[in-house]
Amino acid sequence: MIKESKKSPGLTLAINACGSAAELARRLSVERQAVYQWKSIPLGRVVDVEQATGIPREQLRPDLYTREASQ
Repeated sequence: MIKESKKSPGLTLAINACGSAAELARRLSVERQAVYQWKSIPLGRVVDVEQATGIPREQLRPDLYTREASQ
């Protein structure tokens, strides 16, 4: 498990759903170092992470998405 204080709750949730940051990176076809550098999921990757993990975007980035806006 990663340190909660350095990563956003949504990113932590996504990494935990995959089992590791390396597995999330593999599912996204990016280098694992890219995921390790993220503090939160980049706007351009939210939909990809949603598809890779099954976690709704409003949980991954609640600062950008609300349940009403994504329906």
